[in-house]
Amino acid sequence: MRLTEAIEETAAIFPGLVWHLPHCSLMPGKMAGPWTFTLLCSLLAATMIQATLSPTGVLILGPKVIKEKLTQELKDHHAASILQQLPLLSAIQEKPAGGIPVLGSLVNTILKRIIWLKVTTANILQLQVKPSANDQQLLVRIPLEMVAGLNTPLVKTIVEFQMETEAQAIVHMDTSARGPTRLVLSDCATSQGSLRIQLLNKLSLPVNSLAQQLMNLLVPALPQLVKNQLCPVLEASFNDMYAELLQLVKVPIPLSTDHLEFDLLFPAIKGDTIQLYLGAKLLDSQGNVTKWFNNSATSLTVPTLDNTQFSLIVSQDIVKATVAAVLPAEEFMVLLDSVLPEMARRLKSSIGLISAKAADALGPTQIVKILTQDTPQFFMDQGRAKVAQLVVLEVFPTNEALRPLFTVGIEASSEAQFYTKDDRLILNLNNISSDRIKLMNSRIGWFQPDVLKNIITDILLSVLVPNQNGKLRSGVPVSMVKALGFEAAESSLTQDALVLTPAALWKPSSPVSQ
Repeated sequence: MRLTEAIEETAAIFPGLVWHLPHCSLMPGKMAGPWTFTLLCSLLAATMIQATLSPTGVLILGPKVIKEKLTQELKDHHAASILQQLPLLSAIQEKPAGGIPVLGSLVNTILKRIIWLKVTTANILQLQVKPSANDQQLLVRIPLEMVAGLNTPLVKTIVEFQMETEAQAIVHMDTSARGPTRLVLSDCATSQGSLRIQLLNKLSLPVNSLAQQLMNLLVPALPQLVKNQLCPVLEASFNDMYAELLQLVKVPIPLSTDHLEFDLLFPAIKGDTIQLYLGAKLLDSQGNVTKWFNNSATSLTVPTLDNTQFSLIVSQDIVKATVAAVLPAEEFMVLLDSVLPEMARRLKSSIGLISAKAADALGPTQIVKILTQDTPQFFMDQGRAKVAQLVVLEVFPTNEALRPLFTVGIEASSEAQFYTKDDRLILNLNNISSDRIKLMNSRIGWFQPDVLKNIITDILLSVLVPNQNGKLRSGVPVSMVKALGFEAAESSLTQDALVLTPAALWKPSSPVSQ
């Protein structure tokens, strides 16, 4: 691949980034050829990609989830049916007695006594996913159990024998193919060490002898047969599983009129987990990107998975943008005496401490106008969350008044709490406090606005907080929770991220059988 092609392809995958590569020049002479030059520059480009991209999300999949998804793909690819159709007789005929020609006549003698030989039942037992000796790889072990039937004129009943073996494969990162790094499954094979063949029922001596001779012939033939027939299915199943995971992380997440989309930056294998490092982008209702999250200013801390089957870690930047998208700047107007009469009485009493004339001017149609400035700011610290916002509050004596009695600016903050309902993530504002109040405009003379702090805070708590919680109550759908096999999720906060983990017990799938 040429350097320019590598850069163009990478830029197409991550269009939100600006690429700055140092100039690569080929020195004259015989020190390096064009292919060496291209390889070095491509490696340089790849290194800079890793250095430039800073993930803002990570999806971690534990071994149980990997087993569940791969088992389901094997079912979808009819792996057990393929095992049931293994051409046992043909395999023995092609490589008689382990490929020793001298024994060909003996094999032919045995085969002449067989009417048919086929697998009657096949099961793929519980898969195992373990870290390999190489920390960047996973070892997948696929135990196989089959029962084969033998029909011979020597006996009227079917002679059955059980075959057990194990296929093994390696999951690793593939950087050789053109395009971004991806996970692949390869080196699929079976070993004679895992092969066991035994009779299920003993009959007459000639029949038992024939069956034993046949089993001896299957010992060298079966591993290669399973490798040729099952391994391509296993590789295709993993490829489809990986493609499904990539589609899963790319499902748009609606946020009011906007929506959030994740993109894979690069995969990794750590221990017995698959980790997908994600970038993200915010799009408006027209599908235009309004914000990229591929280059966060702070690195994302990835917690240990422990015994959890999956974990989705989302950076503080994405959470902030999500809150801002759901809670845009807006305006509320309340006929206070009609909606909250007790609040109206308290407001009139508090204003009376400043100006009796202004308090008397408050009529039954008095209006309180609340304007949120810009969008709320979201903060996380030591596992706690807070939403801060700038609010402007105006008091009009009647609904016909064109100018307010006064205008105050408020720096307000609320304790915020995440909770989940099914597969939806919901944020709730528990309270609100008026941290600072500034008098911006007044027709009743200058006064210290802290005199009104309690009533202003209670009005915000009664008007602003319920309205904002109503917008937040619909929550953010996280479709990958149910797609990964879980009914619900639970949330927690770290120093710089929101973490989603499964809340319900996970049920393993049944073995693949036919």
